[in-house]
Amino acid sequence: MAKLIPIYTWNKSVLTLSKRSDRLSRKPWFQGVLLLACVVVAMLLANLPFTKVLYHEILETRIQLHLMSADGALDVLFPRDLTVEKLINDVLMVIFFFTVGLEIKREVAHGELSSMKKALLPVIAAFGGVIAPALIFTVINHDTAAASGWGIPTATDIAFAVCILSVLSDKVPVSLKVFLTALAIADDLIAILVVALFYGGSINLPLLGLAVLIILFTMLLRTLGEKHMFPYILCAVIVWALFYYSGIHATMSGVVMAFLIPAKSRYNKAQYIHKRNKYIARLDEFDGIDNEPFPNGPQKHCLRRLENIAHGTMDMSYRVEHALSPWVNFLIMPIFALANAGVEISDPSYFNVFAYDSALGSASMGIFLGLVLGKPLGITLFSWLAIKFKIGAMPENAGWPMFFAVACLGGIGFTMSIFVDTLSFGNLLPNATEHLRNAGKIAVLMGSLCAGLIGSILITLVHRKA
Repeated sequence: MAKLIPIYTWNKSVLTLSKRSDRLSRKPWFQGVLLLACVVVAMLLANLPFTKVLYHEILETRIQLHLMSADGALDVLFPRDLTVEKLINDVLMVIFFFTVGLEIKREVAHGELSSMKKALLPVIAAFGGVIAPALIFTVINHDTAAASGWGIPTATDIAFAVCILSVLSDKVPVSLKVFLTALAIADDLIAILVVALFYGGSINLPLLGLAVLIILFTMLLRTLGEKHMFPYILCAVIVWALFYYSGIHATMSGVVMAFLIPAKSRYNKAQYIHKRNKYIARLDEFDGIDNEPFPNGPQKHCLRRLENIAHGTMDMSYRVEHALSPWVNFLIMPIFALANAGVEISDPSYFNVFAYDSALGSASMGIFLGLVLGKPLGITLFSWLAIKFKIGAMPENAGWPMFFAVACLGGIGFTMSIFVDTLSFGNLLPNATEHLRNAGKIAVLMGSLCAGLIGSILITLVHRKA
């Protein structure tokens, strides 16, 4: 018996730890803290003498698929230039964009973007938060090698913004939290369009045409009422491959296919209640058969049917989003941060965001000022114009000082900004491309940090004054 006590205690401790971890992962600030920790780890891995070589070697490792033939081994690479870093950015991030597409679709159908009245102000503000940073970046880097990076400071990272809002929850009106969330969703949609239109390669029209045919076939499946998930997954994989080779960035396939996932449930409320009551009655009928404990064989069948019926009342779009969200938030995004935030600080000028070169321009300055100044100014100015001309309405219980303070949090542009940075400057010499991308990543991190600090301080000051 003495030997069993430690095992029992260990199992109980593991169960308690698992429950605490699950509760912790549900906290709104946890994802932001996790991403921040991954950024710190990535920076350490990329710069510590005994890890930086291994870190870069792992990211640059080519992934090969080996097929055996009768004549010997045959190497097939799909895609042929796939590395660990590209696997993360071109494959795993497709799943991220897929969930973003599902979230946008849900908000447009039932959420904060579901009506013209609800959507106008955050959508207009999101356009302001894209245009102003892009203009600041373009003015600074006009006619330089860095000019193509204008899309980097245009995105808002909802995870970090929600993290800060959750910490300052008692200081910010609920209406402004809803406004910032809706703005970030609209911002994501604009960022997706920017990537699709301006950061793809040369277009292969036959492959793109074939992808369009597969998309139309998927739309036909949805119209005919196909409720099984496998055909949609198969079509999504095919569209991803066609997008990858057609020149449009492969992650866009995730967004396109997300909008094609059926949003209609198999059973309506009346059908659910009828079927549920039918099988609940059968549970009582089969009680005590063969003197088996509950549930016996027939009752297990009834319980399985009840589970399927409950499952069928939720549409496929919701089920997929609910299933993927934990994997995206707590695995894919941290892996993306580990792979892309690790900048080797071989050049101290990376931290000088105001350094300028006549040929290379200053990606750092454009990104930093775009996030810290452009985002809040663009969001506030466009919102003021919308309210002035009565296109939108000021969020309830909010004044302009608090509005501007919350708009500063829109300058936190981590995930999408770094993703666009990895796509920018590809038409330059390798050394220039690496320099600008590394400087851009540091500027994104510094600009996001400053935007978060400024927003938090202003929110606290405005709240105290009020």
